[in-house]
Amino acid sequence: MTQPNAGTLFGHPKGLFLLFGTEMWERFGYYGMRALLVLYLVASVQDGGFGWTPAQALSLYGTFTMAVYLTPVLGGWLADNYIGQRRAIIWGGLIFSLGYFTLGIPKSMIVGMEETVFYIGLALIIIGNGLFKANVSSLVGDLYKEGDHRRDGAFTIFYMGINLGGFLAPITVGVLGEQVNWHYGFILAGCGMLIGLALQITLANKYLGDIGVVPSAKRTKGDTKAHAPVTSQDIDRMKVILIMSMFSVIFWAGFEQAGGLFTIYASDFTDRTIFGFEVAASSFQSLNALFIIMLAPLVASVWIKMGSNEPTSPKKFALAMVFLALGFFVMLWATMVQGGDVTVKVSMLFLVFAYLFHTLGELCLSPIGLSMVTKLAPLKFTSVLMGIWFLFTALSNKLAGFIGSFVGEGQEMVDNAANIFMGVGLAALITGAIIFLSAGKLVEWMHGAEGAHTDDLDEKIEEELAVTATHEGITEKHS
Repeated sequence: MTQPNAGTLFGHPKGLFLLFGTEMWERFGYYGMRALLVLYLVASVQDGGFGWTPAQALSLYGTFTMAVYLTPVLGGWLADNYIGQRRAIIWGGLIFSLGYFTLGIPKSMIVGMEETVFYIGLALIIIGNGLFKANVSSLVGDLYKEGDHRRDGAFTIFYMGINLGGFLAPITVGVLGEQVNWHYGFILAGCGMLIGLALQITLANKYLGDIGVVPSAKRTKGDTKAHAPVTSQDIDRMKVILIMSMFSVIFWAGFEQAGGLFTIYASDFTDRTIFGFEVAASSFQSLNALFIIMLAPLVASVWIKMGSNEPTSPKKFALAMVFLALGFFVMLWATMVQGGDVTVKVSMLFLVFAYLFHTLGELCLSPIGLSMVTKLAPLKFTSVLMGIWFLFTALSNKLAGFIGSFVGEGQEMVDNAANIFMGVGLAALITGAIIFLSAGKLVEWMHGAEGAHTDDLDEKIEEELAVTATHEGITEKHS
């Protein structure tokens, strides 16, 4: 495999900005569709929706997002062993687009088949996601030779693309879908995916060369490290992966209320009027990406200033659980202001601060996740343990939908929401305490893999921005 010689832009290969654009538009499509999904399902039939109960909508949302985190395991395996990353991206993008446009078919054209067509659209999105999601980022590292100091900066730029797409989608696709026509929103999401796909089809050969064409398994065949015997240190490190994977379920099950229960709360119980303008309920989902872009440099600088006192990964995880709990306690406060009255609308600042605390929690998880798997897993079990991490992430999304479904409907919604917010907040605090008390033993079991703390701000910022990609199951594969 050879690096392309198509020139540089801002000191980086131009191919990096092609991948930036591809990923930004793909995330634009996905986050736009996700911002609309629950609201579309609970909207009345007269308003163009399906008229489902919140419990039904949130249950489906949980199942859908669970599948979204499982299919990249198969998609990555197909790309690595048979079709290569580039073909996987093209096929994934095409199937993705078909899924969005299927959701965008007006109901008047499919009378009697509305739900069937809807499920076909979701299935296409799940399949396309599996082929696309994990494969774009794997090409970023391949643009650089081993030891190239620009690599960290490259991933910083790439992660900005992910968060920019995540920020723009709810305030465009969401607004169009909610305030104009649901189907137009899904079509705009599909158009975003088509732009990313067009960039790949027309520019990849010029700016990426042969990177990602040959399946990586063929390029790494014969790696002797993959057959090394498992040591007692490896067993300890695998225990850390499994323990942290299980604890992560609590965090993500709470965090993923953003696309479900929080969105319903924004729609039904939040005063969204500011300066005479009504903010779309789906637009609040932009806050997470916006806060990541704003706060990542600040969090990175805090860790650097702490120097040797910087918390270990398990302690950061415990701190993340505290921030998660704070976000839910803010929402509990909002329900207390309502006093059980479903006609009372609360200030949107409650949601803003809930998203702020949850984003701070997410930023504290940056050393955790797939980066932990790649650091700790024995080479021969990396794929298996990566799959286990995906499995726990998928389960957390299904659990998120299950928890949110207890909100019920009608007069009981505010009281039920209060119970959910309090329950998840307390569970997060208890989990955080357990992790904090176990942190010493967990670090000991890592056997030095925790590594030294860096004083490089750019490297730290890259680490903090990586949280979105880490949650999505996007890994840095370097050949």
